[in-house]
Amino acid sequence: MSGIGPLDEFPLHQAPLPLAWANSSDRNFYDRSYFNAHDRTGEIMVISGLGYYPNLGTKDAFILVARNGKQTAVHLSDLIDQDRMNPRVGNYRIEVPDPLKKVRIVLEETEGMSADLTWEGTCPIVQEQPHVLRSGSRVTLDAQRFAQLGTWSGTIVVDGEEITVDPATWLGSRDRSWGIRPVGEAEPPGAPADPPFEGMWWLYVPMQFEDFAVVIIVQEDPDGFRTLNDCTRMWKDGRVEQLGWPLIDIHYASGTRIPTGATITAATPEGKPVVIEVESRLAVPLHVGGGYGGDPDWTHGMWKGESFTERVTYDMADQAVQGRFMFGCVDHVGRATLDGAEGFGLFEHFCIGRHDPSGFTDFFTLAP
Repeated sequence: MSGIGPLDEFPLHQAPLPLAWANSSDRNFYDRSYFNAHDRTGEIMVISGLGYYPNLGTKDAFILVARNGKQTAVHLSDLIDQDRMNPRVGNYRIEVPDPLKKVRIVLEETEGMSADLTWEGTCPIVQEQPHVLRSGSRVTLDAQRFAQLGTWSGTIVVDGEEITVDPATWLGSRDRSWGIRPVGEAEPPGAPADPPFEGMWWLYVPMQFEDFAVVIIVQEDPDGFRTLNDCTRMWKDGRVEQLGWPLIDIHYASGTRIPTGATITAATPEGKPVVIEVESRLAVPLHVGGGYGGDPDWTHGMWKGESFTERVTYDMADQAVQGRFMFGCVDHVGRATLDGAEGFGLFEHFCIGRHDPSGFTDFFTLAP
């Protein structure tokens, strides 16, 4: 079967292949969009995304609404197609009227939920550092990503209730990423990993203030060795400032691994301290309806059959749901202060397993 599609009309090729075919035979090749939106209050957060998995022959999308102590998600999945200029899965689609500046996501009415949301960037995109992980000698993650902060406008409807999304208060961040990361059904494990997986620590803070935006990405091994370190400030006047080696103090609620906030201390190129105080206003675990790592109910790239759609709702007071928090990635509605300025955005963190600097000795250690 021919792999030629509409994109092949354009001078975009990076390999002697149709653009519908990945330049890697790794089953975990993926191409994904992620969005979050909130009104700063901590009363609601919306997370959404769409992914294509050419070596698994599938594509999927989701939208997750967290409010009133519940997380409600619509999942959609289908066979992959070659029309990448019009990304869509069932009733969900992404439109790009102005690349790198304006994006629209639409969910036509599906099991009582719908959305029509338009994103407008408030700063240029940030090309993040390449992200590479290995398990023994095997590459398990090799991804390129860009991030952006912006505002949202439009409407969300849940069971007949219409929520107005006003760009004066609604903002968020988005990212595009592609490459290799674990997706779909679990693979045969082969020999045990050497060294064995003991844990992973991650922090991602894209935050926008009136005059600037900050994007912070930090990843550490169980012993605290930093494998990813990226801290960038973008000023409205176009300046881009690299902030040096952020020191992170996560504030965990006692008896949990759920952060209430963090103190991030970096420095300007001239050595001036830059101290960002972050607080969580709402915690939204991505592995409870969002399909990210550790979600036992739905995983990105998993074959669910043609034209698959489902709606699921989780009660966040359920102890079984609460027990999942420490085993996956949690997105928080974040408020921050920096030199008297107030900012809002995403405070994303997880600490799975051992992390010596945090005092976590294994997968089940909790904060004192």
